[in-house]
Amino acid sequence: MSPSTLERAQDGDEHAFRELTAPHVRELHLHCYRMLGSVADADDLLQETLIAAWRALGGFAGRASLRAWLYRIATNRCLNAIRDTKRRAPAEPVPPFDPPPPSRRGDVTWLQPYPDLWLEQAADQAPGPADSYHARETVELAFVVALQRLPPRQMAALLLHDVLDFSTVEVAEMLGTRATAVKGVLQRARASPARVGARSMRSPASRGDSAGEWELARRFADAFAADDIDGVIDLLTDDAWLAMPPAPHEYVGHDAIGGFLHASAGWRPGRRFRLVPTRANTQPAFACYLTSPEMPSGDSAGMLVLTVSDTHVSGITRFLDHRLPLRFGLDAPRSLPDVSKPLGALEVHTGSALATDW
Repeated sequence: MSPSTLERAQDGDEHAFRELTAPHVRELHLHCYRMLGSVADADDLLQETLIAAWRALGGFAGRASLRAWLYRIATNRCLNAIRDTKRRAPAEPVPPFDPPPPSRRGDVTWLQPYPDLWLEQAADQAPGPADSYHARETVELAFVVALQRLPPRQMAALLLHDVLDFSTVEVAEMLGTRATAVKGVLQRARASPARVGARSMRSPASRGDSAGEWELARRFADAFAADDIDGVIDLLTDDAWLAMPPAPHEYVGHDAIGGFLHASAGWRPGRRFRLVPTRANTQPAFACYLTSPEMPSGDSAGMLVLTVSDTHVSGITRFLDHRLPLRFGLDAPRSLPDVSKPLGALEVHTGSALATDW
């Protein structure tokens, strides 16, 4: 950052301001996503952050780095949004059939998936080793869900210190408190049941986008698209779960998941899912299209993200919002490949620079 660029931005040069902030935009967006759990909310809060930074830039004296200053604004904007209930849970969708009673009701129904391409861009822009910033645990859905269950200041401190590697003193400055208070907040956040639960849900043998993980994902997609429910169940761990944001219904275990899948398949005779591979939150994912004899290319029907544990699938997050594939650059289903082809021959879509189907 050259002094002249900062000075020009402080004098009202919008081009200079964009030059200053461009290296941080994607990582700030990811930070807002982690805090809010929703890509749509992260879009809004990123814009609020940049507008606030533009208006306050004249008072930026350089005592902290520009990056730390921007994170302070973004963090406090997100905290204000949470406190002011700007982040509202979406309306609970009404299923078009009579589903079996859920095993439990989820409480993070605003959750949305995050394209892997954006994660890679954030890692490219962030300082320090990319593998530290882009650690698998910090972007998996289980971790994002666990963050949503923490008190807001605990969540913010944990992200700023443990994920983004700001010092205790820097975090205290961002949150307007003392370093000793931050240490106490961090201790409580690390010991919380939600945080511990996220660690226990991680794959013990994470392999990223390895051939073994994708082969398991391909077998799951083949069975799911064919309504081969027994085939799906065979690929699940005994304690596997199925969640369906924005619906709060969650099903746990083979019998519960199988019962829901049978009810869903029975409601749509003659229509099948067509799945297109992508990646979200560093996990195997698929854009879903519901096909029929009249519409073989399919209508958009949301997304699936798989949580993989060794050689089985331990979690299925079925996002019902049919607008989500657009986030991954999958906006032309008639031209997309069919997952029934060998997965290795397919282009895996990772992203581009919401009505429901069950």
